[in-house]
Amino acid sequence: MPSPSLDLTPEGLVRAYCAGAFPMGDGRTGAVRWYAPDPRGILPLGERFHVPSSLARLVRQGRFCVTFDEAFERVIAGCADRERTWITPRIQRAYRALHRAGPAHSVEAWTDDGVLAGGLYGVALGGAFFGESMFYRKSNASKVALVHLVRRLRRRGYRLLDTQYGNAHLEQFGGTEIPRAEYHRRLAEALRAPGVTWQDGDASSDDASSEAYETDSPRAASLTGVDAPD
Repeated sequence: MPSPSLDLTPEGLVRAYCAGAFPMGDGRTGAVRWYAPDPRGILPLGERFHVPSSLARLVRQGRFCVTFDEAFERVIAGCADRERTWITPRIQRAYRALHRAGPAHSVEAWTDDGVLAGGLYGVALGGAFFGESMFYRKSNASKVALVHLVRRLRRRGYRLLDTQYGNAHLEQFGGTEIPRAEYHRRLAEALRAPGVTWQDGDASSDDASSEAYETDSPRAASLTGVDAPD
């Protein structure tokens, strides 16, 4: 989606997300464009969110310590650290500013000795969360972060988890694609959701170790920007 005026300020990004668009960069040229795919990928936040039994076990065991918004810059840098990336320096600068402004958030998975093992970042507006990218340095770290993210969104009453594009890995978590018109209907409903906040002062409610999820799938998933499951 070409645009004569690419506004990557926090205000411009918020307007774009509310209109159903998001920016991606070209790692070769540095150019940035708006995208609004049709169909649109989403992950369910209800009972249809599936977690492989082996991953559910890891979450229950507390293999990683999961935090929120503790290392946003390190997470987006980790997501960009691959041979081919759409998270260009300009994109990173824009989302760091959006994080400082409030809407952009990260989820971090740490080892017991304090090493950042993986994580993800995205944008929260109203009752919608727009997943941007994930990365891992230790097996399963980004998946554990995703499970904790879904727990947080469910507990706070979010209505929509946008993954931008669908893929085979996301399908194993219950991910699906919906037509643009249906996406815009759900987005409008989520943005109007009353009383939904990212922060509510009760971080303990985000501990996913005791959460019950569907576990009938042997495989797992990744958000946009991950080329293979960890």
